[in-house]
Amino acid sequence: MAEENQAESNAGATDSNTPTTESGSVAAEATSAGDANAGAKRAHRSQKVGSVVSDKMQQTVVVRVDRLVRHTKYRRYVRRTSKFMAHDELGATVGDKVRIVETRPMSARKRWRVIEIVQKAAK
Repeated sequence: MAEENQAESNAGATDSNTPTTESGSVAAEATSAGDANAGAKRAHRSQKVGSVVSDKMQQTVVVRVDRLVRHTKYRRYVRRTSKFMAHDELGATVGDKVRIVETRPMSARKRWRVIEIVQKAAK
């Protein structure tokens, strides 16, 4: 009995900041669980540009990314290299310059994906 009275009093009172549809129901209640994540924005994904040094695996390439770091003591720029394993569906070959982007873990060491072949290698 008390639940019915509370439901009737809550049915008439809606917050002025809450979006409603034509029927008066709250828009957030109308969306299903699958649609709730559709409007959420994804966090910024890191991108790097490097050259392919190995393509001997199936749908995986090893990309070498070079960067210049200023030495703290000598104030000179030192080249540092990192190698990343990336998922490749575009067919990149050794020597290609590619752009890779962070993605979900696809295997034990593969957390990057090739999104663009910037420059093909000279044959």
